[in-house]
Amino acid sequence: MVSKILLFPYWLALRIRNGRYDSGRAKSTFFEDIPVISVGNITAGGTGKTPMTEYLVKMLEADYKVAVLSRGYKRKSKGFRILQESDSALEAGDEPLQIKRKFPRATVAVDKDRVNGIRRLLELPEGERPEVVILDDGFQYRGLKPSLNIVLQNYNRPIFKDELLPLGRLRDLPEQIGRADVVICTKCPECLNDWERSNARQESRLHAGQEMLFAKTVYTEPEPVFPEEGDKRYIYSKEVFVFTGISSDRDILLQLSDRYEWIAHEKYSDHHRFTKSDVSHLNRYAEAHPRVLLLTTEKDAQRLRGCNGFSRQFKSRLFYLPIATSLLTAAETERFESIVRSILPAPRTAT
Repeated sequence: MVSKILLFPYWLALRIRNGRYDSGRAKSTFFEDIPVISVGNITAGGTGKTPMTEYLVKMLEADYKVAVLSRGYKRKSKGFRILQESDSALEAGDEPLQIKRKFPRATVAVDKDRVNGIRRLLELPEGERPEVVILDDGFQYRGLKPSLNIVLQNYNRPIFKDELLPLGRLRDLPEQIGRADVVICTKCPECLNDWERSNARQESRLHAGQEMLFAKTVYTEPEPVFPEEGDKRYIYSKEVFVFTGISSDRDILLQLSDRYEWIAHEKYSDHHRFTKSDVSHLNRYAEAHPRVLLLTTEKDAQRLRGCNGFSRQFKSRLFYLPIATSLLTAAETERFESIVRSILPAPRTAT
């Protein structure tokens, strides 16, 4: 009861805002000239939006000219911007820059105004104009109606058992999941039986026309944050110091616990901007623990590359843990690709 009273103003604001769009009193722009795939969530972080966006880019870039459009959270630049691999996280935002560096052929752009961003992408010369736009974190951007709405939900944290911010992790009303075309439960265990799948669907209160799929997180071998200076021998250390600036680091710590005998952890706020003081602190830690592997996340690596003052010793031992997402079964993978491609035109011959 107390939580409902405390959260009522936020609940009311969300109810009014969504009600205006649901009733048509507020305008949502739909682009007929280009398919738009939105990847979003209802929870504030921790569902794997960036890995899912990358999954879609990898799926489509051989057949289509793909653009990713993001807000570019916490970037210093303003307005519409097309990213280059040489950009800094301060200019571009860490997540869009990560995508651009992993998929240099894709057009990656940032714009707080997503409608304007798509219009600007459509104004590009014919040889550069995208054939499909993936909207990163677009579910709450009600001013744009996507061709396909994909919503991610952490399997371990069902939205109808959570609370609105700041008491919980919900950034939107849980019933808004009804707007999704596809709901993907992420961070699932390797195997789910039929009862677990059915229960997840019931807990999410999906209607008959909505698809629910299940995905797991995949980690690969650590990679150096500074490739020219990284010494891969440190990967085989038995001790690791992990520092993270992401919303949820539970999964990465569980992953490392199977591999390393001793783990120290320092947590920063999500999208933390590393300061000179942080750099000095991390250098001192590396000097005091010469045998320890220094490990961070792929998203944090984008911001760390733009920092000055790291010692050569620190750079040689600093690695990040690449992350990807994968549907649990081959049938789900095939089904998901079929759904995505159903909204796309027939592909041209890849160039």
